[in-house]
Amino acid sequence: MHIVVLEPLAIEKEILFDLMKPLEAQGHTITIYSDIEKEEEALKSRVKDADILIIANSPLSGEVIRSATHLKMISVAFTGIDHIDQGACKEKGIMICNAAGYSTHSVAELTFGLLFGLLRNIPACDQVTREERTKAGLVGNELYGKTFGIIGTGAIGSRVGELAKAFGCRVIAYSRTEKKEVHDLGIQYVSLDELLQKSDIISLHTPLTTETQGLINEEKLELVKPTAVLINVARGAVVDSQALAKALQEGRLAGAGIDVFEMEPPIPKDHPLLSVPNTIVTPHVAFATAESMKGRAEIVIENIIQWEKGTPQNRML
Repeated sequence: MHIVVLEPLAIEKEILFDLMKPLEAQGHTITIYSDIEKEEEALKSRVKDADILIIANSPLSGEVIRSATHLKMISVAFTGIDHIDQGACKEKGIMICNAAGYSTHSVAELTFGLLFGLLRNIPACDQVTREERTKAGLVGNELYGKTFGIIGTGAIGSRVGELAKAFGCRVIAYSRTEKKEVHDLGIQYVSLDELLQKSDIISLHTPLTTETQGLINEEKLELVKPTAVLINVARGAVVDSQALAKALQEGRLAGAGIDVFEMEPPIPKDHPLLSVPNTIVTPHVAFATAESMKGRAEIVIENIIQWEKGTPQNRML
């Protein structure tokens, strides 16, 4: 079979080649592209002979998928698959497997990086120090003792809850599915409205679905304490950016840490969240550590091996 790595996987070529050896030993031909292609016609050319695709988080349209007449399986070096036209995959009977779990620790850790940046005014403290100024007006807040609300208790949300408990927080959660192991951590499940009303920190860890798109909107933000902060390392479209920017501008929310937007970076300068106070923004980097990049490459290759054995893992479609 012909396996096409459609975009870079953010690891050294030597490591990727080494990971690919078991597939080569099985007689597969492998094509690896070292750049991201956005033009549809060029993408069609890349996938035309592919039986299996490995992609990360670049969009894959129905038109490109339908042009790949041999395509049988897509192994996604990412957790979410909303950037792939799933309708086209269903039409053609193409299986999609993701890299579940590869970034659990990295995303959970950036959640707290953004949070501490907000609570302790770290960006502003860095600036005033460089400008020969003092901490005047920059007294922060402790995390200890706060009510920490988690929306979505998958692997990442659960890990965030575990860390929040270690920092001495009272942790509450809202999720479509309640998990015994989350209860066992001492985390209480509540309704979404109760979580928004009671939390000092609101941390989003839900996938983007038709149910979660715009989940945090103007109406829901009306419920939030003016002293609360919101962290989004999930999907940008889970939050109504205009409504969030308005709440921050009007002082109805104390701060926001945002790693994800409605589009992939670069983010346009006129995006509403780039010009409001008490906001830390990062360019969709939560998943990106050296450890997680190697881990996801291992997972997507193992996905292919297991699929060929007839025992697919991490199946999303």
